[in-house]
Amino acid sequence: MMRARWIITAVAALWLAALGRDRLDDWIDATILPPLAVETSVEVLDRDGRLLRAYTVADGRWRLALPPDRVDPTYIAMLLAYEDKRFQDHAGVDPRSMLRAVLQAAWNGRVISGGSTLTMQVARLLEEGTTGEVGGKLRQMRVALALERRLTKDQILQLYLHLAPFGGNLEGVRAASISYFGKEPLRLTPAEAALLVAIPQSPETRRPDRAADRAEAARNRVLARAVGEGVIDADEAEAALREAVPGLRKPFPAFAPHLADRARAEDPARLTHTLSLDRDLQAKLETLAAEAVAGRGEALQVAILVADHASGEILASVGSAGYQADLRQGFVDMTQALRSPGSTLKPLVYALAFDQGLAHPETMIEDKPTSFGNYAPQNFDRMYRGTIRLREALQLSLNIPVVALTEALGPARLISAMEKAGMRPVFPGDQPGLAIALGGVGVTLSDMVQLYATLARGGVVRPLTYRLEDATAEGQRVVSGVAAWQVGDILAGLAPPPGAPSNRLAYKTGTSYGHRDAWAIGYDGGNVIGVWMGRADGTPVPGAFGADVAAPVLFQAFNRLKRQLVPQPPAPSATLLVSNAELPQPLQRFRSRSAAFEAEADAPAVAFPPDGAEVELLPAGLMVRVRGGTAPFTWLADGVPVIVALNAREAMLALPGQGFVTLSVIDAEGRSARAKVRVH
Repeated sequence: MMRARWIITAVAALWLAALGRDRLDDWIDATILPPLAVETSVEVLDRDGRLLRAYTVADGRWRLALPPDRVDPTYIAMLLAYEDKRFQDHAGVDPRSMLRAVLQAAWNGRVISGGSTLTMQVARLLEEGTTGEVGGKLRQMRVALALERRLTKDQILQLYLHLAPFGGNLEGVRAASISYFGKEPLRLTPAEAALLVAIPQSPETRRPDRAADRAEAARNRVLARAVGEGVIDADEAEAALREAVPGLRKPFPAFAPHLADRARAEDPARLTHTLSLDRDLQAKLETLAAEAVAGRGEALQVAILVADHASGEILASVGSAGYQADLRQGFVDMTQALRSPGSTLKPLVYALAFDQGLAHPETMIEDKPTSFGNYAPQNFDRMYRGTIRLREALQLSLNIPVVALTEALGPARLISAMEKAGMRPVFPGDQPGLAIALGGVGVTLSDMVQLYATLARGGVVRPLTYRLEDATAEGQRVVSGVAAWQVGDILAGLAPPPGAPSNRLAYKTGTSYGHRDAWAIGYDGGNVIGVWMGRADGTPVPGAFGADVAAPVLFQAFNRLKRQLVPQPPAPSATLLVSNAELPQPLQRFRSRSAAFEAEADAPAVAFPPDGAEVELLPAGLMVRVRGGTAPFTWLADGVPVIVALNAREAMLALPGQGFVTLSVIDAEGRSARAKVRVH
């Protein structure tokens, strides 16, 4: 009888248990879960996947994505050993842990250990709930049971890795590792792993930057448990105990902030932006930029751009010397700002002239005071070199020769070449004139680097890109390979700045009108680098020349590359490598389009009195002077000879009276010049 009752009771208990289980299943399945999609920081990575910059999530917290396979396995093992040994086996709630916690609390009169599983902690973090109230604990249990039915263990673990609090605005293991240790959590020391396990239990009271002693004590308890569970051995723990707890938070990486902002603005929905930059090089050049403006006033600014001219990939982009609101206007990306290029456009003019057969590097050209219609440019130093080779004219950055070449080419051809090279020139007027050759146009540092990259690539353009997936094919040809090589060979012959290595870097400097912009752009066989210095607001920087301030920065930037300078390629087979005397006759001396109407270089000219002058008639006559020409000279007044066969270049002409008179001088070769003056 008793046995039968026991059997009936057991069967009834099983039926009730089954009925309760079914209702429990229905209760769990009916759970309304909080959103499981956790917002993580937008990240900008370099070409090797290293973090360049991250952005906080909407509420200002640092929360970086971290899959379980990107965190040190020792950390995962310590976490499970300390927080939830049976994580892989339970269904969200661990009855053994709960029973142990209840019995310990009842025996000691206070809470000794919590019974929460890792899944329950995730439930609390998702709902930002409390842990102390009975209702809150029951809600966590219900959500935890539901999570286990809808997610895998790895997905639950990843939620914890994202949401675990680490004090202040740090959430997630990766944000904490970067902030406290300055590194990714893929390789943690046992001491670091233990600290990251300990902090989330009481994140504000165990923050290493505010309570290092409490953080250390909590870390040491985790280390002790890790030894007991066999995660690490005693020797590893002893070494970990000697490791100091970090006392300060480290800043999050913020490399290439201007370019990172641009990438994010162009594709705001993307969470991860992988750029072509090299983080090591970027860091070095940002340091160089800060050094370049240090001690040079509060407003001087600098920008540096580095590209691989073979692929078009940008390897470093420094928009300013500091990404901050200061007198330098550091928030402005000066790689994209419109500025006057000064003399840095001259190599393109020479390349076009070579390409069109107008000249050769050994062609002779006149550097003398010249008017091009109403435009009368002067050399920067207001000096003139007379007859000079084009090679030397470019190296000396003379203005008269390059304007003469531009006149022969026509400004439209120069503009077309700039646009073919992918530049976006902006002109102050609708009809750009010859001044464009001397910097009378608005361009960006990015434009200029792309132009020089085109020359470095043998005259074929390849657009610059800062995203690895945006690599583009070769574009159109701007100049011939021969012309591009000739310009590079000339620029490689420039002397380096004082103290810089003599490495035949092909480079050109430039200074815009009023010393507003100082440039230096150069290339070797692998990379092109552009440097701009000036003030972001466009005000002058007195005494700032590209050769003095920007060129040293350019050479220092090349020194910071990971390799030695790559030599320039050899001359193309079609290159004419001869002296001036061996050139075809038309190429020996440059002749402009108006050369047929110009006086010969050594033709006579009335030096005094100048044409249109008003002069005083002295008792002895009128003083006259001739320049150029071949003696003897004949002077005429209104067509009447006054002095014949005069060997001297000065004379006193006896004139019949006052008024307007036309003076003429004829030399021994029959060449003449005249001036009309008014005599008092």
